[in-house]
Amino acid sequence: MIKFGLKCSAGHQFESWFQSTDAFNKLKAAGMIKCAVCDTCDVEKDIMAPRVQASRKRAKQSAETSLTKPANPAEQAMQDLKKHVEDNSEYVGMSFASQARDMHDGLTPARAIHGEAKPDEARKLIEDGVPVAPLPFVPNRKAN
Repeated sequence: MIKFGLKCSAGHQFESWFQSTDAFNKLKAAGMIKCAVCDTCDVEKDIMAPRVQASRKRAKQSAETSLTKPANPAEQAMQDLKKHVEDNSEYVGMSFASQARDMHDGLTPARAIHGEAKPDEARKLIEDGVPVAPLPFVPNRKAN
């Protein structure tokens, strides 16, 4: 396996893993490599620096920094969305499906909630017309 830095014609940079350089070339020729941001197929390999092992102290500092700061505007938007959802709704954990259904049926007062549901529970809510949507992130679990 090999990881390539990629760049689209719009300047978006991202990374992806490939089985080999030949595999990358075949997928690119077939139009199967798309920009992760704008979905264009006009993607090329980007210049990559070799990975050099840093000192342990420096590697730890770098890891702490890279895990706390968004790497690009898309990550920043996702972080902002997560903060907005968590600040403006109640986390109900695994009881999300039953609480969403109760609100939809008028059994409990409507309010903004987020939580977790099993795939079959979520599918049933959607089939029954309950207005729910999957979150593009895993919510922070809060102890009750």
